[in-house]
Amino acid sequence: MRSYNQYCSVAKALDVVGDRWTLLIVRELLARGPSRYTDLRSGLPGIATNLLADRLREMEAAGLVEREDAPPPVATALFRLTERGAGLGSVISELGRWGVPLMSDYRPQDAFRGQWLRLPVRMFLADHEPGQPPVSIEVRAEDQTAVIDVADGRVSLRLGAAPDADATITGPPPRILTLFSGNLPLAEAEDHGIRITGSREAVRRILPRDSGQAISKLP
Repeated sequence: MRSYNQYCSVAKALDVVGDRWTLLIVRELLARGPSRYTDLRSGLPGIATNLLADRLREMEAAGLVEREDAPPPVATALFRLTERGAGLGSVISELGRWGVPLMSDYRPQDAFRGQWLRLPVRMFLADHEPGQPPVSIEVRAEDQTAVIDVADGRVSLRLGAAPDADATITGPPPRILTLFSGNLPLAEAEDHGIRITGSREAVRRILPRDSGQAISKLP
């Protein structure tokens, strides 16, 4: 691990987390929780397997990541963030917020994973009717599926499917992000390639009430 050799906390921090892929590994572990090596590779399209192994070793040595043995039937090592590593959560969130205006630059070859909706869900969505019964909304973006659970004023995301979801949102990732950010009215969603089945009230319950938050144009 190379060093900037500067007596500055920013430089010292970048000595530890400034290498390529390190913060994205943190992103994956924050989104997934303890993860197998293969899960991390799946969530980091483009990383070479030897480079991922190197980064994990460096992060272990820096006290950011630790291994734990998973119980049967998994029976393999899981990687998890230490308390020190989890402290980077606010850094990831702020980087994500700073990068939202850049999301209008969408390229068809850009990879997408369902867990990457975690930050937009936290940033933009809210339970505007906390007194109503819980609802779930399945989101299908490309070949990725995730579920938004809404209950008691809380909105959370989990990977997987929900056959009994109250509503389903299907569409390209950039259009879904534009809808979630409040820059695409629900009434116009289908005109921009988003299909909504089930309860529109469930979807409307979580969408921003004010538009124009961050993404200035449809990609």
